Amino acid sequence: MHNEDFKTIVPISVTGGAFNFNLFAVWAFNPDDRDGKYITQVWKAISYYDDLMRSEPTVIIGDFNSNVIWDYKKHKSGNHSLVVKALEEKGIYSMYHLHHKLMQGKELHPTFYLYRHKNKPYHIDYCFVSESVAKDLIGVEVGDYDYWIKYSDHVPMTIDFRNRTD
Repeated sequence: MHNEDFKTIVPISVTGGAFNFNLFAVWAFNPDDRDGKYITQVWKAISYYDDLMRSEPTVIIGDFNSNVIWDYKKHKSGNHSLVVKALEEKGIYSMYHLHHKLMQGKELHPTFYLYRHKNKPYHIDYCFVSESVAKDLIGVEVGDYDYWIKYSDHVPMTIDFRNRTD
């Protein structure tokens, strides 16, 4: 099921809980891809896994290494805005943006600090979820810089959903 062309975008079938879903663990980085090593990887993967993403509820979560603020750079095809649009066409939405009612690029809570510097914040980590699951969203929290920076240049996001019985 895993396409090795997308080395760091891994599909995992999650079963046995309240409902089954496809989880895509993302680290958008592939230095071997000449077309683009960051968000282009996600663009290619969501195209390749289209049928799988439409067949069952889907969660796509991780480090996308991207934000709409960089759309104008190299990524003419498969930039962040195009990835978000393609996911939305599949009925898959960003939980952070849905919960906080914010547009892409207007995030108030950074998830990454370049060189661990508090004055170089970016929002590049995302959790996209199928609409059938998103309706059960309760909350989204982003970790505190002062606590988490000793562990990583990223801070975690916690996404809470109501318990499901279907």
